Amino acid sequence: MLFGKKSQPLLGLDITTSSVKLIELSRSGKRYRVEAYSAEPTPPSSVNEKAIVDAKAVGEAIRRAVKRAGAKATDVAIAISGDAAITKVIQMPSSLSERDLEGQVEIQADQYIPFPMEEVSFDYEIVGPNENDPELMDVLLVATRTENGDQRESAVQAAGLNTHIVDVEAFALENACQLLSHQIPDNGTNQTVAIVDIGASSTTFSVLQDLKVVYTRDFAFGGQQLTEEIMRTYGLSMEDAGRAKKQGGLPSNYQPEVLEPFVDDMTQQVSRSLQFYLASGGGREQPDMILVCGGCANIPGIADVISSRVGIPTEVGDPLGQMAALSQVSIPGLWKHKYWFVMVKQSFLAVFTKPRLVRQSARYRSWVIYRALAFCSAQHRMCRTKQNC
Repeated sequence: MLFGKKSQPLLGLDITTSSVKLIELSRSGKRYRVEAYSAEPTPPSSVNEKAIVDAKAVGEAIRRAVKRAGAKATDVAIAISGDAAITKVIQMPSSLSERDLEGQVEIQADQYIPFPMEEVSFDYEIVGPNENDPELMDVLLVATRTENGDQRESAVQAAGLNTHIVDVEAFALENACQLLSHQIPDNGTNQTVAIVDIGASSTTFSVLQDLKVVYTRDFAFGGQQLTEEIMRTYGLSMEDAGRAKKQGGLPSNYQPEVLEPFVDDMTQQVSRSLQFYLASGGGREQPDMILVCGGCANIPGIADVISSRVGIPTEVGDPLGQMAALSQVSIPGLWKHKYWFVMVKQSFLAVFTKPRLVRQSARYRSWVIYRALAFCSAQHRMCRTKQNC
């Protein structure tokens, strides 16, 4: 039998200014399988940057994506952007019990979060023993304004689905990178890799060492800028420009006058992000390689252009290289959209890669689970749910 006992499928969602992307995955043993996937245009003005403005309209787009995909799962994994989260490693006595640790974190959280606590959702996870003092342990505190999660939960609820996990994009990236490790020498061991995830309106630049996130930066740049330039140059509507960008058929001057300047801007953004990374701490060195993901990874030859400009080997991320697909899933269509799957899968994979312990109380709602994966060691597989009402 090719697949053993299969886990319950889960939906991964990526909500951007241009589209709602959905993938349904299951796992059997160590292998993942695509059960369904689809993408739907985001209704105009329903998402501003990374904030959901019209949850009902976005919910309808999610509902259409689920119907188009034929997905059966109702539990959803979503993520908030890294710039919407506050992270801080704090030290606690290693002798604290779980109950006492929870209380101490709540007390100390107020010192590090620059918002009223009644407006904040936070979580924490044990990293491990402190390197300098064996009597202390490092604890990662992760917080965000409650509205950041509420916006997404409202949209998911409007689609008739359940929010099962809310993650932070930069941390969840580690989960997705297990699907890219086949492209990295030695499966990522002793390797420094930069991941450039180019979305519709923003790009996330992350650096991983041994497949652990050590640096991340979000900035305003994405494929929508190319779409808008197509609109201006050829007098097309946003919808027609987006379609032409993906399907082709634009005039012969498109590549030299529109596409190449956009690619130049993209490579400049990558180069600038590398400089920010190198300046962010002592001992930083150039990454060993770059992996490009997101919709703009579809631009022909983009990896070669970036590699030649920044002098670092670059490949397009292929998260499907070690996955299977259900028989009714369109393989050509799946391959066409594989580059944005990295983003959709990030939060989703947390539910398979990390067992979780969810605490509930009358004071907290249980839907939000902030997985602080970037700094967690293998021996600490515990997640708590905390939501101030």
